[in-house]
Amino acid sequence: MSGWRQNLDHAARIVSTGLCFATFGLACVVVSIVWFPLLRLTSPDQATTRRRVRRCTHVFYRFILGMARRLGMLSFELHGGERLAAPGQLVVANHPSLIDVLFIGAQMPQVGCIVKESLQRNPFLGAPMRWAGYIPNSTPERLIENCLATLRGGDSLLVFPEGTRSVPGQPLAMKRGPAHIALAAGCDLLPVTIVCHPSALTKSDVWYRVPARRPHWCVSVGEPIRLADLVVPGEPRSLAARRVTTHLAEYFSARVGLPAKPPLAAAADAASTPVDSAAA
Repeated sequence: MSGWRQNLDHAARIVSTGLCFATFGLACVVVSIVWFPLLRLTSPDQATTRRRVRRCTHVFYRFILGMARRLGMLSFELHGGERLAAPGQLVVANHPSLIDVLFIGAQMPQVGCIVKESLQRNPFLGAPMRWAGYIPNSTPERLIENCLATLRGGDSLLVFPEGTRSVPGQPLAMKRGPAHIALAAGCDLLPVTIVCHPSALTKSDVWYRVPARRPHWCVSVGEPIRLADLVVPGEPRSLAARRVTTHLAEYFSARVGLPAKPPLAAAADAASTPVDSAAA
């Protein structure tokens, strides 16, 4: 591509990115103060409200991703998406970019997630998050209880083991929250690997700092990670959680081409924040 064409493409993607973010923000306000309250008022019970709000969120994610693709902001591909269809799964994913949750939520009409507790005090997002049954990252004990209730109720749960977006080029560090949830629930973990080239919307990026060429996301849903293959019968829960966390770090690191933090360093990071949030 010639220089002027490349500059024109770059400028067009800045505009399309701004349009997508503006649409997302405006839509969040509108649905939060108009549509979601209407769903709440017309639902016979809390469970129906939760299903309806999650379904609308799923449709909204699909719309935003489709809009972003049509405007040339990004491209993406999905592999193994059929594995996300089964209910009651604990889904774990690495977290390279701001919009990772959209790619997974767009494939799962009924999925819960862990969010920052402060977001539930947001005047626009707080009530819809509660209606959707999203779980605040409060005390570890209460958080795990809420996660177990979600899984045992037949809903899937999405967790980002890193707890925040990863730093490009830096080793991945996983926290022990997902391992404790899996051990308490006695369930396997469904891994989703997300790779973005070139890197975009990282923790240090602002929305208008778009890469020189259009970023492409590759989302791959792997085979379930069997908890029974990782845990030694009778071992302490803390040791089992550390073993599962180390395996997750090695699994995702191998697939994104980054080194995992040494087990002791990863364990130290995990111990500092035992349960993580999906919002970052």
